Amino acid sequence: MAKMSLQDKLALLSDAAKYDASCASSGTTRRGSRDGKGLGSTTGSGICHAYAPDGRCISLLKILMTNYCVYDCAYCINRASSNVPRARFTVDEVVWLTTEFYRRNYIEGLFLSSGIIKSSDYTMEQMVRIAETLRAQGFRGYVHLKTIPEAAPELIERAGLAADRLSINIELPTDASVKAYAPQKDPTGIRRAMGKVRLTTQDYAEPSYRGRKRARFAPAGQSTQMIVGADASDDATILGNADRLYGAYGLRRVYYSAFSPIPDASAVLPLVDPPLMREHRLYQADWLLRFYDFELGEIVRRDAGGMLDLDVDPKLAWALVHRDRFPVDVNRAERAILLRVPGFGTKIVARILKARRNGALGLEDLRRMGGRVKQARPFIVTRDHHPGAQLDAADLRTRFVKPQQLELF
Repeated sequence: MAKMSLQDKLALLSDAAKYDASCASSGTTRRGSRDGKGLGSTTGSGICHAYAPDGRCISLLKILMTNYCVYDCAYCINRASSNVPRARFTVDEVVWLTTEFYRRNYIEGLFLSSGIIKSSDYTMEQMVRIAETLRAQGFRGYVHLKTIPEAAPELIERAGLAADRLSINIELPTDASVKAYAPQKDPTGIRRAMGKVRLTTQDYAEPSYRGRKRARFAPAGQSTQMIVGADASDDATILGNADRLYGAYGLRRVYYSAFSPIPDASAVLPLVDPPLMREHRLYQADWLLRFYDFELGEIVRRDAGGMLDLDVDPKLAWALVHRDRFPVDVNRAERAILLRVPGFGTKIVARILKARRNGALGLEDLRRMGGRVKQARPFIVTRDHHPGAQLDAADLRTRFVKPQQLELF
């Protein structure tokens, strides 16, 4: 077989990495340099591939080290039994690509994952060497490593010292699904590895016995990914698992990836794509759990089938069911109540609380602050507006139904 060029490897292994959604650059800071030397940062300009929570666009080289894999996970295009072209980067090739892409202002960091070759320890050691070599050469940009749960703890520790973020994919919402579709993976072992990362992060956050700060371990935290639609799990199960992961392991982010039938797919998987809107609604619901003080049972109810409403966002769906809680007076209500108003995000609520100290607010004031007044209007009282009978209108829900539009809070 002819030797594959570096360009061909890049084309193949960057395309293979697209199935991993857990690629973001939030939560990191610039790696300082006293002498002003070094490559990369997460604050410059470049090709945008991911978005931080504050709206910054972050460009990342997102690749697999290799798509060879000894595992045979049914949902993975790179599983052992899949009939796909295979390639593998060397450590030096990934280091060279990362530094060259940065020098050309194409990227600001690296997202590196891999199939399992030879063994978990061997694969993890190769990935760690890439990150450590980049740091040794002065690269100070963002590095996200996809870690392997079965790898030795000392390798995971080295990974966290070289990378900004670590991620360990839980893959599927339930242990039963993981065992059915990825029998070589151990759900308990995955969670154990997540727990180890959290404990190590906490350990490195503690000052040394001399009171000095220790080295930074995965300062951007850890994340995970769940595939949506490959099994029969409902949204309540998916969000319940995410809620437990946030609480137990201090995850920075859970990513939801809508399953799509892959080339040379396993016969045990569904042949129909789940609606992409379902993935979007899960992200919105996840946001409510983390930043809006909603409880899981408020967002999705078992007695309602355990699924999110695809036609309206989950906060609006809650408000329509609980019309007795509205209207809310924006000039008097507490923060917790304002966060429940459709069309108001956390930043808008903060602006409202600050601005109303100087006088009563009207609809135009809310509009200038960035509030989605059209959505909020039936649920609020302002200086110059009262919804009257709008809340009781039988067609109130239908006014907001736009199935193909992706709403933001």
